[in-house]
This record gives sequence, structure tokens and C-alpha cells, in this order.
Amino acid sequence: MNARSFGALVVGVLLSAAMAGATIFGNVRGIVHDPQHRPIANAQVALRARASDWSQSTATGPEGEFEFNVVPLGEYQIVITAEGFRTREDSLTVTSGSAPVLHFPLSLAVVRESVEVQETPETLATTVVNPTSLVSREQIARAPGADRSNSLAMITDFVPSAYVSHNLLHLRGGHAISWWVDGVPVPNLSIASNVAPPFDPKDIDYLEVQRGGIGAEYGDRTFGVVNVVTRSGFERNREGELLLGYGNFHSSNDQLSFGDHTERFAYYASLTGNRSDLGLETPVSRVLHDQTAGLGGFASLIFNAGPSDQLRLTASARHDHYQIPNTEEEQARGIRDLDRERDVFVNFSWIHTAHPGLMLTVSPFYHFNRAAYEGGPGDTPFQPIHRRASNYAGAQAMLSVVKGKHNAQAGVLGFAERDASFFGITAAGAPGPGVQQQQDLWGNLQALFVGDQYKPVRWFTLTGGLRLTRFSGLMTETAASPRVGGALRLPLGLVAHASYGRFYQAPPLATVSGPLLELALSGGLGFLPLHGERDEQHEFGLTIPLRGWTADLSSFRMGSRNYFDHDVLGNSSIFLPITLERARVRGWEATVRSPRLFRRGRWRLAYAHQTVEAQGGVTGGLTDFQPPPFGGYYFLDFDQRHTLSTGLDADLPRRSWLAANVAYGSGFLEGDGPFHLPAHTTLDLAIGKALGERWSVQIHALNVFNRRFLLDRSNEFAGTHYAPPRQVGLEIRYRFHY
Repeated sequence: MNARSFGALVVGVLLSAAMAGATIFGNVRGIVHDPQHRPIANAQVALRARASDWSQSTATGPEGEFEFNVVPLGEYQIVITAEGFRTREDSLTVTSGSAPVLHFPLSLAVVRESVEVQETPETLATTVVNPTSLVSREQIARAPGADRSNSLAMITDFVPSAYVSHNLLHLRGGHAISWWVDGVPVPNLSIASNVAPPFDPKDIDYLEVQRGGIGAEYGDRTFGVVNVVTRSGFERNREGELLLGYGNFHSSNDQLSFGDHTERFAYYASLTGNRSDLGLETPVSRVLHDQTAGLGGFASLIFNAGPSDQLRLTASARHDHYQIPNTEEEQARGIRDLDRERDVFVNFSWIHTAHPGLMLTVSPFYHFNRAAYEGGPGDTPFQPIHRRASNYAGAQAMLSVVKGKHNAQAGVLGFAERDASFFGITAAGAPGPGVQQQQDLWGNLQALFVGDQYKPVRWFTLTGGLRLTRFSGLMTETAASPRVGGALRLPLGLVAHASYGRFYQAPPLATVSGPLLELALSGGLGFLPLHGERDEQHEFGLTIPLRGWTADLSSFRMGSRNYFDHDVLGNSSIFLPITLERARVRGWEATVRSPRLFRRGRWRLAYAHQTVEAQGGVTGGLTDFQPPPFGGYYFLDFDQRHTLSTGLDADLPRRSWLAANVAYGSGFLEGDGPFHLPAHTTLDLAIGKALGERWSVQIHALNVFNRRFLLDRSNEFAGTHYAPPRQVGLEIRYRFHY
């Protein structure tokens, strides 16, 4: 594909998008009635965000009904007042794509005026068929170390089945995870090519992580969807914040941010910098040649052009520099390998509400992603160089219709990709450039999706959808992926949910040709074309609410053909994508969330038991064509049976607070298995205090008891990985008006 056809595809996607919508919004509908279930007309209903100045208000209709459209996901307070009745105040959580019909009974007024406060009027789980974890800005700020640049604790501390193995985030047994920002996808078909996450935790307002039962509108990454709602400026009034952080290993975590809003316009912008002598996981217990440094910028603009139109612009840019950690022997030989990464994305959304319940959104986007591995002269037996730069441009479009018992979506997605790569190998001490390969590859993907959430009765919700995908790159593939699910409300407030879905994940644009292929053939290796991964997932779960407590249990099973994984080229610490014939992931998860305990704080737990297995040999990528030594299924290197994270966040006297998190893992696979490494447990702590209205201070300690244990054995970034040592840091925040 040339540049002209690349641009034509992007324009074509925009012009053909007859329907559109962002997916960070939900609808809040309800009916207000008296103790005898008679509707109350003209009741005043106000919906207010807990963490910002966002608010909407309306009055109930003749049948006591009301509706709020285009409500960003998050936590809200809803206040209902009516003459002759007691004022009612409720807490509720809005998830993306939800449109529950809630019932609010009002009690008759008494002589003394009072406010009736409820924990929640009706669980939203009756309309949600997939397990979802919602993490707020306040939780990220308080969780020990979670707000540090490039930290993934905002996910691993709160989401079951989430852990970091060989420096990569894994969720439910895979690392092919979709990242969305303000309801717009950030496409990246390169598997495991970057270790830096695409987003800084300090710029997040809410983080929604969906795992299992993923709807047709959320794409084809089976293992999970990370949906980021960014800081918007609605939480600030001409206010800036300076964050300065310093800790051992000469680490820093600094940010300068600004934000403001009016009734029609809001903006937020930040500049972030970080560095440390402890970056990637080390291959030995000592920390050698492991510096990291990064710089990033972020901006968000929201403009309400009218009552029915909203314009949103989100932009981010990050550059990260990593030293590849050494063993003592590699350090003595003078090996000084580096990894440089860059990530830029820009997305724009036009959100149009034609009338209540009908929302149209068009979202063009652009994403640039780069990774460059630079081998040093001390490398043996050869010096590797691998540079890749990927450009994605396209648009998403979706129409959302909420009417009566239906909550339907239909839309299109399309993008074009250009992937430029350079790969070189030079034998140690040999003159000349060695073997080199330079490629400029093109691909594109188009998808059409439809779905509906149908609620025939209050106690049952049925969902269904279909996603049609066409990918064209080194080959052309098509897929039809149906999705179905349901949620059933049982006695005692229990909610059972189940789902079934098929998924197609497009392959990366990666191949081996020319002199590099000749070198591989001479060594008995070859390169097979990479086909897309095709998955089938089953899920069943139960939600148990009890006096403000909520427990979610889920059992899941995923089967895969052409399972995406990665392997190393020699001992170069460069990994290439491969596909395995089959894989299966089986397990169950549990999350528990408490109400506010003793008016001080909340407790949470996330636990998962799972197995990750593969069968058969390599079906795509670099291979020696030899069948695996195992006849049946075998464990993959990131298989870990038990993963647990539990934490407490409590307010203390004198405007101070304490947060703690305990993480447990039963151990990853030992070599080729079947045995696993020993179990491990770590404790993280954070304590903070507000010093007046402008200043606050926080001290955190990660791995408090400094337990150094072998975390995993794999063949990326120097072979094995030890858990990071104890890290202690101090953060000071200063808020100011301008």
C-alpha cells in the first residue's frame, strides 16, 4: 500500500461512518415512586460526580420517569427531592455502555426534615454480563507506588488474574490486551514489543478493566480491555499541581499539571518526568546496568458546543529509555545494551445526542509506537540491533440507541498501519555490518459490529452481538465473531451472569526475508507466516451483595488456535512473535469490596486460580520445525496457579491516611516444568498527610521486607527475572491557583 492509498483508506472510513459512539459513557434511567409504587411527577433529580464538578439535573415526567444521557463512567451521587417526601440520596457506579432502569421509592415526609441516604438503589450488575473492575483517581493516588510513571500497580493491585511477568502485563493468561482512551481504541498489533505502558497513571480519572464477556464493540483482544477515562479539568478550578518525588535508587516521579473548566469548556494538561537506577526486572539479585528515564506530556480538551454536541480531544506523547540489566559476567564483559521506546497518540471525538437515548459519535485517531533495541560491542556471540516504528491512522464510529427495553449499538472501525523495521546481526569482533534486513510493510483492518442489551423484565438482561473483521497485511483474513450473554437477578439480591464469545486477533506485520532468512535456513530454522489468533471463551459468574459488601465470583475457560506468544533469537534479548498450535486457559476469580468500615476506610481483595497451557508446535514465526517433546498440553512460562492481591485504604486522624497492599503468587513455571518456582509474598505500604489546603506529603515503601526471590525463568531480557528490591520514596504535592 502506498501513501495515497493509506490516506484514501482513512478518509473512506471517516466518510462511510454513518453511525458512531464513544464507549466511556452510560445512561442513567429511573422511576421515582411513593411507598405504594405510584409514580411521583415533577420530582427534582440531580446527578453529581463524586470526584469533580460534573453534574446534571432534571425533573421526572408524568410516570415518574427520568433519564440522563452521556454520563461518563465513574462514581456518582444522585439526590431526589419531591414535595411531601423525604429527600433521598444514593450512591451509584456507572460503567461504560450501561443503561439500567433504577427504581427509587420515596418515604413520606415527617415533621423534622431529614435526608434518607442509601448505599445503592439497585445493583447495576443486572445489566452487566462481564466481570469489570473500576479503579478511581483517588485509589491510584493512595495505593503504594501506583501513581509512579510506568507502574502497572493501578491494574495488578486491583484486578484478579493480573500480574507482571518478564516485564510485561499479563491478564487471564495473555498479554494481548486492548488499551482504550476516552472510549477510543489505541491500536497496536505488535506483540510484546514494548515494556513501557502507553499511559501515565497520574493522568487517569477512572480506569475500567473488562475481562471476559467482552462486547462486540470492544474489539477482539480476548484477555482484557483497559478503558482509561482521562483527567478532564472538571475536577479543577484554575488550579495547578506540582508533584515532586524522590526515593532510593535515585528515583524520581515528577509532574506539573494544570486544569480548569466552565459550563461549556474544560481543559487539563500535564508534563511528567521520571528516572531511576532500577528499571527493568534484573536477571540476578544485584542491580547492574538498570537505569531508566522517561519524559511525557498529556492534554485533554472538552467543549460543549451546544446542548446536543460535545467535542473531545485527547493527546499524549511519551519517550522512555531503558538500560538492559546485566549479570555479573555480562557487566564484566562490558555489555551495555539499551532499549528506547516512544509512544504518541491523538484522538478526537464528536459526540452528538440527537434526542434522549440516541447518541452518535465519530472518533478519528492516530497512534505512533516505536521500540529500538541497541546491542553493544561486548555482546557475544553476535551484536543485535532491532528497530521498529509503527504508524496507525483510522477512525471508529458507533450509534448507541437506548429505548424502552433495548440498549443497542452498531458501528464500524477501520485503520491502516505502516510498519517500518530494521534488524541486524553482527558477529562479535567481525568487521562490516553483518547480516541486515530492512522492511517497510503495510496493512489495514476493518470491522463492523452490532449488539443489543435487551431487558424484557427487571430481573433478566440478555445481550447479543456480532463482529465482522477483515485484516489485510502479509495475508488477508476474515472472521465472524458472535457474542452472547445474560444476567439473571436471583432472590436475596444475587445476580448470576454467563457469556460466550468468539474472538479474532489480527497478527503483527512481522516476517523474515533476504539475508536474514538465508542465515536462519543455514541454521536449520525457517519462518512461517503469522496468522491471526482465533479464540473461544466461556464464562459463568455470580455477584453477591450483602449489607454494602459485594463479592464477584467468575469461572472462565478460553480455547485458542494460533495462540500469540514470543520467543528469543539466540541470546540477543530480542524477542520475535510466534504462534502456537493451540492453547487453553482455565480458572476462576473472586473479588470482594467492602463498604466504608467504621467510617474510616475500605478493604478489597482480588484472587485468581488459573492454568495456562499450550499444545502442539510453532505454527507461525521463527521455528526449527521440530514438534514439542510433550505429547499433550504443557504449561507456558507465565503459568501461575494462585495470584492474590488484598489492600486496605483508611483515613486517620488529623487529615492523614494509610494504605497497604499484600501481593501473593504461588510461583511461575520452573524451566520447562511441570514444577513451579516457590511461592512469594510482598507487602507495600503508604502513608500520607494533608498539610493545610495546598500541601500534602506521602511516603511509600514497596516490598517492605526486601524479599529477593526468583520471579520467573524465561528467555527475554537476559533470561531470568528477580523481584525488585525494597523501594522507598517520598512525594510532595503543592496545589496552587493561577
